[in-house]
Amino acid sequence: MKLKLSAMFVKTLKVLSLWAMCQLSPLQAQVQVFKDDMAERTRACTACHGEQGKAGPDGYYPRLAGKPAGYLYNQLKNFQEGRRHYNLMTRLVDPLSDAYLQEMANYFANLKLPYPPAARPPERVSNRLLLEGKKLALEGDSTRNVPACSTCHGAQLTGIQPNVPGLLGLPLDYLNAQLGAWQTHQRKAAAPDCMSDIVQRLSSEDLVAVATWLSTQNVPLAALPAKQIAEPLKAPWRCGSAPELSKAQP
Repeated sequence: MKLKLSAMFVKTLKVLSLWAMCQLSPLQAQVQVFKDDMAERTRACTACHGEQGKAGPDGYYPRLAGKPAGYLYNQLKNFQEGRRHYNLMTRLVDPLSDAYLQEMANYFANLKLPYPPAARPPERVSNRLLLEGKKLALEGDSTRNVPACSTCHGAQLTGIQPNVPGLLGLPLDYLNAQLGAWQTHQRKAAAPDCMSDIVQRLSSEDLVAVATWLSTQNVPLAALPAKQIAEPLKAPWRCGSAPELSKAQP
């Protein structure tokens, strides 16, 4: 009796399975096959950073698509070697070789995707704060030996090849978090670490101002990272992110 019931049960399952398959479209009914390419292999990245690395939906996970490959590679190494701290990222990249990290960086760098419109300033933000942020970003503050953001990050603030990222197209929460991390030494870069030096010369209010202004600026159409810095940097520090900056003499 048990054998008979088992056979009937199996037969019923087969019938139900066949009925369910009939309800699916031919495309849905096909067995999904894993495609061995970087788009598939980086799904762990795009789960947080958005489809094709366009940016996460919560304002904290930054865009990966179109960033300079050298910058992306350096950040993966920074997570791997403890200069940046986020446990999930560290666990993801820890077992990966340098060659594979470079392959991932090249993949995202070559994704040329449109940027969404910039966010509107929060209602509580004053015009004075935005003007202060704009001045720091485009002119700097010579009285405190603070260069303009555009000096290192490109005239259009879209980055410089191969290692300097763009500052536009990033959400306010992410910019605030990263500038704060530089100021509190939670984020570091390979020496010489110019960002660490610069933010120590700025107040928390300065950082909020420049982050707020940057987050409200649209990315220029067809914007790409510049090929080189426009002019040598004159400052009492060097930056390891770009050869032109690291050659600048005090």
